[in-house]
Amino acid sequence: MLRNGLEPWHLIVVALVLIMLFGSKKLPDAARGLGKSMRILKSEARALKAESADPAPATATAPADAKPAPAPEAHPHTS
Repeated sequence: MLRNGLEPWHLIVVALVLIMLFGSKKLPDAARGLGKSMRILKSEARALKAESADPAPATATAPADAKPAPAPEAHPHTS
């Protein structure tokens, strides 16, 4: 049915329709936004892959150089 589904003239027709719908001034901004979105998606996918390959411990541990929070001072009631 779709032997030659995507021929060069199909791409030309799609490009012309996009230019007519959005105008030639908005297309570069849309392409730039799409590029940024793709970069973010790739970096998040890499982070998820790295996280699944090297899982972090389930409990969070405090850094060794962190100081514990000071205990609250007791205030006597004056009545």
